[in-house]
Amino acid sequence: MAKYINPYTDFGFKKLFGEEGNKDLLIDFLNQLLPLHHQIADLNFRNPENLADVSAERKAIFDIHCKALSGESFIVEMQKAKINYFKDRSLFYTTFPIREQAQQGMWDFKLAPIYFVAILDFEYDEAEERRKFRRDVSLKDQDGDLFFDKLHFRFLQMPLFKLQAHELKTKFDKWCYFLKNLATFDHIPTILNEPIFQRAFGTAELANLTTEQRRIYEENLIHYWGMKSAIETAVEEAVEAAVEAAVETTKEKTQVEIAQRMILLGSDDKFINQITDLSVENIQRLRSELKK
Repeated sequence: MAKYINPYTDFGFKKLFGEEGNKDLLIDFLNQLLPLHHQIADLNFRNPENLADVSAERKAIFDIHCKALSGESFIVEMQKAKINYFKDRSLFYTTFPIREQAQQGMWDFKLAPIYFVAILDFEYDEAEERRKFRRDVSLKDQDGDLFFDKLHFRFLQMPLFKLQAHELKTKFDKWCYFLKNLATFDHIPTILNEPIFQRAFGTAELANLTTEQRRIYEENLIHYWGMKSAIETAVEEAVEAAVEAAVETTKEKTQVEIAQRMILLGSDDKFINQITDLSVENIQRLRSELKK
């Protein structure tokens, strides 16, 4: 039996980062992702379930209203979910806090900055992005210069985080190591034995949950395992199908090459059909192509 919650479950994620009493954990984590001019002094949660015009999927997102040390207000959208069209939805979700800033009457359209932070227990499909654990995305022009400094994305593909305890150098590394391995720890590692992580481990300890919280967590965990199993099965089936298709393509290519050589050697269509299993129609088509 695990000692700590799995942070990729809905319950575990909200327990660590979505409760008013644990704001210090979220502030510390986010400050590792945000630039110096937007380091967080305080934050307030906005429950998306209380918002109009919101889908069930969007309940997986925290709207976090933050105040920077400089006094400027900004918004963080924080998500943990595997969804189709992930990039499209990430962009769409940022339209909610943009529209919510619209003011009645005279308004000069000035917006507070928005950060979209996604902690992902999966990898994107595009091959080039598989090589990037962290992607910081913003709106830039054709020369790579920042065009708009009020819309930023932070994507963390947690399966690509490979650092071991002795390789951790920054506070950000430590947070990622904590999230990636929390469910497997049976004690606090020496590298994480500092106040903020001691708080995080205490929050995540299963023994500290109430009976009702434990029930909800276990239901979440079963759902999580089922989802992971379904995804892994789908990936395995896709790989098997790709291998079979590649083998079939190679086999067909070899059959065509043999048939072409036999045609050039003067073999008749029936004999070529017996050797290669190609249809007579395909053999005749090859014969016509070779004549050309």
